[in-house]
Amino acid sequence: RVLDGAVVVFDGVSGVEPQSETNWRYADEYKVPRLCFINKLDRMGADFEADVKSIRERLNPNAVPIQIPIGIESTFEGVIDLLKMKAYRSEGEMGEKIIESDIPEKLKEEAEKARKELVEKIIEEDNSLMEKYLEGLEIPAADLKRVLRKASIETKIIPILCGSALKNKGVQLLLDAVV
Repeated sequence: RVLDGAVVVFDGVSGVEPQSETNWRYADEYKVPRLCFINKLDRMGADFEADVKSIRERLNPNAVPIQIPIGIESTFEGVIDLLKMKAYRSEGEMGEKIIESDIPEKLKEEAEKARKELVEKIIEEDNSLMEKYLEGLEIPAADLKRVLRKASIETKIIPILCGSALKNKGVQLLLDAVV
């Protein structure tokens, strides 16, 4: 049975491994839409940027983060959603309570740069959004999501999310992205 879609999980420490490449080729062969989840960003040796680079080089150059981490290794606190431009942290014994807040000041510049890259990747897939962007107009998040969804289903863009499954950080946002 061919899957309707897939989530490919990467170890935030090890990056793309040979079995991931094999499974990726199968997904390409059957045109299975997918998104990536860089896991274990709370572990020593985690490197989000290196993992994104590895995914782009070894699997698909059209992979683009739709989230970036807040901190890394022992300072990992949560994620920044680049479409909503909001920070999300998990609280509670099992990370069951998700707290939305403004992006920490120290990460605003990085988040804006990452968002610009994401928006540019998305608008390449829609002429009307491209026109608005070139005119300097702000593109609503709903329009970006609509085009991102379509491009993801067509495997033209591969969204990258991140978190720590063990500590339930970023997991609810991953499930929301799947839906």
